Amino acid sequence: MLSVEANERLTRVGPGTPCGELMRRYWVPFAATSQLDGDPVRKVRLLGEDLTLYRDKSGTYGLIGERCAHRLVDLQWGIPDEHGLRCPYHGWRYDESGQCTDTPLEAADSSFKERINIGGYPVQELGGLLFAYMGPQPAPVLPRWDILVWPNAVRQIGINTLNCNWLQCQENTGDPTHSVWLHGEMFKYSLEKSGQWESRSEDKQTFTVYSRIKMGVGIKGLYANPTQYGMEKGVIYAKDLGADEDRVSRHSTVIFPFWTQTGSAGAPRSEFQIRVPIDDTHTLHICYQCYSAPPGIDAPKQESIPWYEAPMYDENGKPILDYVLAQDMIAWWAQGAIVDRSKEKLGRTDVPVIFLRRQLDENIRKVERGEDPMNVFRTEAEAGPILYGSGAPSERWLNPNWAKEQMGGSGNFRANYHKGFVQDDADRYGAAVPLVVELHQRIEEARQAALTTGG
Repeated sequence: MLSVEANERLTRVGPGTPCGELMRRYWVPFAATSQLDGDPVRKVRLLGEDLTLYRDKSGTYGLIGERCAHRLVDLQWGIPDEHGLRCPYHGWRYDESGQCTDTPLEAADSSFKERINIGGYPVQELGGLLFAYMGPQPAPVLPRWDILVWPNAVRQIGINTLNCNWLQCQENTGDPTHSVWLHGEMFKYSLEKSGQWESRSEDKQTFTVYSRIKMGVGIKGLYANPTQYGMEKGVIYAKDLGADEDRVSRHSTVIFPFWTQTGSAGAPRSEFQIRVPIDDTHTLHICYQCYSAPPGIDAPKQESIPWYEAPMYDENGKPILDYVLAQDMIAWWAQGAIVDRSKEKLGRTDVPVIFLRRQLDENIRKVERGEDPMNVFRTEAEAGPILYGSGAPSERWLNPNWAKEQMGGSGNFRANYHKGFVQDDADRYGAAVPLVVELHQRIEEARQAALTTGG
């Protein structure tokens, strides 16, 4: 448990708050570029601030103040110009820094515009995502995390707005054993209630519910360790407690401050889950999904990286619980808008959660001392051309002989979307699914060909 005061430090993200000042040291992802394809201007709320995002006719992105300085019109109704955004009321134009550059109905020789600035934050694009930097200058380098830039891959981006504090979402990644019930027993229960259990549970090797429930057998303890970029954690199993063998199972990797990575670069499916604070009681949840082709296979080509919103309710207003992310999202907001952690009763499965909170507090204290927190990179050389937040990519998919070494098959449901297992993930709602199915089919055919020729 935490004290009420400590809980406030870790959860509040507005300007001047301890955690808010930490968050403002990072390039924060806040939209997909494809979200502007239908409408190049949209309202944004980020770290408790109301802003306007636009893409002008030259292709420049701006993230500026919410309202025109003249008569305070909301700029979400603005008109993109060749260079900047114009207020629809009187045409005042603002550039990407928030500086007013034209007041067309004022005197031609007026310098009035030079004294008007509504504020703006730098924006960069990487991997189909837009990132804002809202902290003190100079801005750090935007890190090139691996699956944002991995070649020969298909991508899509799932985005949801959740009515809960960001830390509830991020603490999920410090809780490996929640899968046993949330993605195991509850998944099964929801399918039984809807009459889908028999049709979706036939493949006992690949259907994820079976492996999730099995995760609860033989647990000796949990571990959490610091890494260069965040933390690793997992479950320790003992044969004498019922496990199939003594072993350690590593869970998804945390990239500080609010990223989680499942799978590794180069795999048929890997993902960043990014828990971006909108404000104290709302989270922008980004699933950045990457489907890579192994050596010798070309990934289908994409014109752009599409985005989608995974629904949490059906047409009758009932919660959708038959895919993994929906189960997570409901668990997060079911804890309330902001969890009162002073009332918790933590157990042995919460060891990584406690570690995550301590690491967060340590980095808040660094900022308070005037230091850079973890994962703030000041030079291109320091950041490098690519960063592997979860460690080096798995040789399983990078070796030129990968097909022979795998002997014809993979039981991971996220490598078998071509067999219908995409329905178990939020991925199923994305426009890139046909391309992913095509890629997974090519991977399977290569494995089967290697098996036929004698491995």
